[in-house]
Order: sequence, then C-alpha cells, then structure tokens
Amino acid sequence: MSRELTVDIRRVGGRIGAEVVGVDLAQPLEPALVEEINSALLTHKALFFRDQRLEDADQVRFAGLFGELTAAHPTVPSVDGEPNILPVDGAEGVRANRWHTDVTFVRTPPKASTLRGLTVPPYGGDTLIANSVSAYQDLPDPLRELADRLRAVHTNDYDYAAPKTERAAEHRRVFTSRRWRTEHPVVRVHPESGERGLFIGGFAQSIVGLSPSESHDLLRILQSYVTRPENTVRWSWAPGDLVLFDNRATQHYAPDDYGDLPRRLHRVTVAGDVPVGVDGTPSRLVEGDDAGHYTPAAA
Repeated sequence: MSRELTVDIRRVGGRIGAEVVGVDLAQPLEPALVEEINSALLTHKALFFRDQRLEDADQVRFAGLFGELTAAHPTVPSVDGEPNILPVDGAEGVRANRWHTDVTFVRTPPKASTLRGLTVPPYGGDTLIANSVSAYQDLPDPLRELADRLRAVHTNDYDYAAPKTERAAEHRRVFTSRRWRTEHPVVRVHPESGERGLFIGGFAQSIVGLSPSESHDLLRILQSYVTRPENTVRWSWAPGDLVLFDNRATQHYAPDDYGDLPRRLHRVTVAGDVPVGVDGTPSRLVEGDDAGHYTPAAA
C-alpha cells in the first residue's frame, strides 16, 4: 500500500512537469518530504516551485538535499564567493538557445539541476524542458533497437553558431578553454528508475562508427523525438521561481526571444554518476581528464 503524499503536486504538462505547491524551500525540509520530492522528480522529470524568495545559500542547501554538489561549471567561473553557483546571464548575447543536457561532455554529468529566477524579462525568456524517456518510448521499434546499440561522442568544443558580440565570443573562449570528448550511450538506463531515455542533445556531435554527415542525420532524427511538443513543457519565469529537473532524463532550451532585456538565473547542480547503456557498458573518456575539479562524483 502506497504512503499518502503530504505535498501538493500538480501536473503542468501531459508527459513532463509538475508544480509543487505549499512548500517553503527557505525552511529546513524533513527527510520524508525530500523523499516525496525526489519521487515526484523521478515521475515528472521537472518540478516547479513558485515565489520562493530564496537567497543563494538557500538554493545551495536545497540542491544539496539530493546529493553532493558539483562546482559551478568545468570552465565557466562561478558567482563571486559561491563556488557551487553558476550565473546564467543573457546579457550581451550569451544565450543557451540550443537543446542540451547539462555538461554531458564530461564522464559524470550532473544528476540534477536547479535554476532560480533572479531577474526575468516581462515577456519571453521562458525555459523549455523535454522528457527524453517518453521520446525514447515514441521511437518506432526498428529505430529504438538501433538506438539501443549506438554510442555518441559529446564535446564542449564544436562549431556552433558564431558569437554575435565580443562578450559572447569571450564566453565561448572560456567555455572551451579546456576540452573534453566523452563517449556516452545514446540510450541511457536511469540509475534510479530503470527507465531508458535518449541521452543526446547539443553536446552530442557524432555517432561512433558513422561519418560526420551520417551522424548528423541520425542525431537529427533522434533529437526530433525529444523535442516533439507533447514531450515538452514550457515554464514562464517570475522572480523567485525555482526549477528542479532530472538531468539524466531531460533536455532543456532557453529561447532567445527577449531582445536586450535583462535575464539572470542562478544554477546549482547535483553531482551524478557514470551513464550506463542498455548493454551495461559505461561511458568512457575520449579526450580530457576526469573533471575531478568539477564533480566529486565517483568515476
């Protein structure tokens, strides 16, 4: 017999996303409540907490309830004095308008990410999150069987859109100041739920054994299932909102649709483990180190 939930969880999307109502994240949370939130995260993949009025320390403490924390980023500097917090600032053309899963270019990508809204534009600037598990389930049988056997190389250094401003160009130089290439399974088995999901996104640049053009075409086909509207949820930010999403089962995207208006979020990520494919084979480094400066997760 299942235990009755003590927190109000309201679905906001058919296949992904739920709002958690009546929880003050600035206050200490009982272990049973943390367990409920984690269970809801496994079910809904992305959780939304409105109007939390948190300080940086509150966000760090909340994220830490779900495991050890990573440093802010492998290459990008943290908020001053806050080594776990990455500033996500849309100023001067630094925009994350590409579908991706956080930091998949290292061998141990984050388990989960938290985003907190500080300054948000009056229009635009939403965050889209996609369910990569339901995307996998949507695949036709022959394509699913093929994906189960594939491996993809993820890297933080590839030729994406040219920076439009000097600040964006400098951000890219910093982002690629250390280079990683990691081979991950295209289909990842979730370590808690056992679900299979497509593990690709913007950092996945090639399929092992295929040519660049073949890789591009196949990744494009697989990615099209992830970004189907029915597999996504769109969150419209208000200052104080906090979003928690499972980095092992989602991708996300921030549309560049707010002109030169200010938009600033803070991100804190929970350290993850080494992804494992359907055949039980773990991810492996192709180039770079184990990113030990970034994550305390076991390699």
